[in-house]
Amino acid sequence: MDDDKPILEHVTDAVSTAATATTEAAKTVVKKVRKVAKKVAKKVMPKKKAKKGAKKSAKKTKKAAKKSAKKAKKAAKKTARKAARKTAKKAGKKKKARKSKR
Repeated sequence: MDDDKPILEHVTDAVSTAATATTEAAKTVVKKVRKVAKKVAKKVMPKKKAKKGAKKSAKKTKKAAKKSAKKAKKAAKKTARKAARKTAKKAGKKKKARKSKR
C-alpha cells in the first residue's frame, strides 16, 4: 500500500481489478460452455436430420404410391380397351371366315 494514495483509491482499484477478473472469468466460462454446446449439437443434429429424412421419405413413398395407383388405373383402362379391340377384331375375322367358307 502506497502512502501517497488515499485509502479510497486503493479500495476502488482493488474493486475494479476484482470486477475485471470476474468478467474475464465469466467470458472464459461462456466460451467453454459454447464449445461444449456446439459439440453436443453436432452429436444431436444427425438424429434430427434423420427424422426429417424419414418424414421426407414417407412423403416420397406416399407420392410414389399415388403415382403407382394412377399408373395401375391407366394400365387397367388400356388393357380393357385392348381387350375390347381384340374381341372386336376376332369377331370380325370369324364373320369373314364364315362367309368365305360358305
